[in-house]
Amino acid sequence: MIVAPGQGAQTPGFLTPWLEDATVASRLHWLSTVAGIDLAEHGTVSDADTIRDTRIAQPLLVATALVTTLELFPHPNDGFSQVGAVAGHSVGELAAAVGARAITAEQAMVLVRERGNAMAAAAAAAPTGMTAVLGGDPDEVRAALDRHGLVAANDNGPGQVVAAGTTEQLAALAADPPAKARLMPLSVAGAFHTEHMAPAVDHVARLARSVSTHDVRIPFISNKDGQVVHDGPDVLRRIVGQIASPVRWDLCLETMADLGVTGILEMPPAGTLTGIAKRALKGVATFALKTPDQLDEARAFCAEHGEGSLIDTTPTWRMVVSPAKGTFSIAEDAATAGLLPAGTEIGGVSSLRDRVAVTARHGGHVVEWLVEDGDLVSPGQPLLRLHPEGAEA
Repeated sequence: MIVAPGQGAQTPGFLTPWLEDATVASRLHWLSTVAGIDLAEHGTVSDADTIRDTRIAQPLLVATALVTTLELFPHPNDGFSQVGAVAGHSVGELAAAVGARAITAEQAMVLVRERGNAMAAAAAAAPTGMTAVLGGDPDEVRAALDRHGLVAANDNGPGQVVAAGTTEQLAALAADPPAKARLMPLSVAGAFHTEHMAPAVDHVARLARSVSTHDVRIPFISNKDGQVVHDGPDVLRRIVGQIASPVRWDLCLETMADLGVTGILEMPPAGTLTGIAKRALKGVATFALKTPDQLDEARAFCAEHGEGSLIDTTPTWRMVVSPAKGTFSIAEDAATAGLLPAGTEIGGVSSLRDRVAVTARHGGHVVEWLVEDGDLVSPGQPLLRLHPEGAEA
């Protein structure tokens, strides 16, 4: 599968070797024009303080993932045939959504420009920040965060939690840390992925209402809860809401394991997410794509581990798929229906953690149930095939 990193992965000059290719430079210039930012300058000569700015870092990261993906897979169908799933950490979700074909590159660049501007403005409204909490007993870490009124804004797996809140709350945590944990204040503008970012959600949500989406062609693993999302509008809603909600990368990792992922390739500037995967997903191969001279090796890695998307081999616009791993139960009314209205709940997927309702967003004529009541299902597994109402089944 392919993953795209989030803010903080960027380093000065990381785009320099990529821009030696005229095609990459031209594509980046186009995305720079859409975003209204000179991304080539910021990816080559700007210093660390400059590219740390949220308004610059976010468009720079998304654009980098987009132009380098086109170098890895010059023909998108190559990606569909080899990539089993996609995910992005925080702002990286926008790049992942483009790769899954839920939105276009131009739509992503407008959204990330406005996302970065709005988050920077929200951060300026009050003194807030973030601190990484490394190690320690998970229960004690959670208790310490609760005690000081902080939010686990990023849960990246065992021993890797990022606390966010006001500077006073973070100072209290520093004075009273959880046992055996190491605190590392992060150089960020504010408390991202918390209620402090609510004004940014409102702004981006208004813009997102005008964005036309498509159902994904590659399973998209959501930061919100680790679920596989198939519905294009739902992908976008989750990306927008996640601005003020915690990044549950730990649950994304669980879904990767449930999917049986054997290889994870991280787009540049790579290293952060593959590092987490090495610790959390033992036995899963990783590849951190950093420079263009690795492209042939990266393509070989994809060919070795890629199985392609099940969604791409079926009529996805009328295919209902499972959002998670668990036991599927068919709703009584849906089991005997020949025609399902849009939004009908067809059943649910139950696990030890919770039950997730599954709906037929588009509705249509029931052609074929692909599972039976009580079957164990995997994330992204097709459950039901439908034809549009009025179409010949």
